[in-house]
Amino acid sequence: MRQQLSKLTASGGFVHHFDARELLTEHGVFRSFAEALRFPRYFGWNWDALVDCLDDLCGEVTGEGAGIAGVVHDADLLLRTEHFPLLVSVLCQGADRANSAVDLDGDPLDRPAVAEHFVLEFRDFDREKIAACVEQPDLIVTMGNGFVGAALNPEEWH
Repeated sequence: MRQQLSKLTASGGFVHHFDARELLTEHGVFRSFAEALRFPRYFGWNWDALVDCLDDLCGEVTGEGAGIAGVVHDADLLLRTEHFPLLVSVLCQGADRANSAVDLDGDPLDRPAVAEHFVLEFRDFDREKIAACVEQPDLIVTMGNGFVGAALNPEEWH
């Protein structure tokens, strides 16, 4: 992962770091993301607004479109929160929309697609436990050696 993050920054992209202790409440999630990713003043402080702002990040935050990675450190702390599955879904939704060159109706956007990825780092990595906490109908969860991946389920979203 560190090698991939280095490649991103070498190409002009940015890595934004989040401390899971600041994400233990919904308000903390909204505040942390709004501050780190410089959301506009009209940010609505709710989950839908978070998706919208992740889809429309300014060039200062994305390296003028080079892309971003958001790294959540000590994500183990989030497994106990009620909003953890929703947070993962919202991050997937925002990244999916940012990574697309078309809007939800299939019309071309007036901006290029922006590579947007989120990584949750766990101190105690138990992939079955993490996958069970993330699993929900709108996501496809995959597991491999040393990772759990989540992406939008195309049957639910596209």
